[in-house]
Amino acid sequence: MSRLIMSNEDTSVLEFSLGDDRYCIDITQVEEIVDADEEITAVPNAAPEVEGVVDLRGETTTIIDPTVALDVDTTTSGQRIVVLADEDGTGLLIDDVHQVLSVTSAAVDESTSSATTRGVIRVDDRFVVWVEPSALLG
Repeated sequence: MSRLIMSNEDTSVLEFSLGDDRYCIDITQVEEIVDADEEITAVPNAAPEVEGVVDLRGETTTIIDPTVALDVDTTTSGQRIVVLADEDGTGLLIDDVHQVLSVTSAAVDESTSSATTRGVIRVDDRFVVWVEPSALLG
């Protein structure tokens, strides 16, 4: 699991939602964000976090449901897909994209980090969980 380097440098993160909860990932890990218009084809005997596959511009993309790896009990509408830059042909099924935030390492509470998260960021009156995408892939 990669760790956030403790410095005063800002890191840009993409804030998104799964159900009523907010999450984020480092923007450098995002290749693109697309609407989940294509029907997701189930893959027999796939890992529990694998929703299936879709064809995005001629490339087969494996769609991951992050709620499984995060062990979050929520229902997502799955309206958007965040295609990951460092994971060839893999995308996260999310509900909505909200904003790009600039975060300093001092703003991240790493005491709440786990195998799948870097910690929690307080944004206004809510908490945003910083997710480590590679850890969601099983």
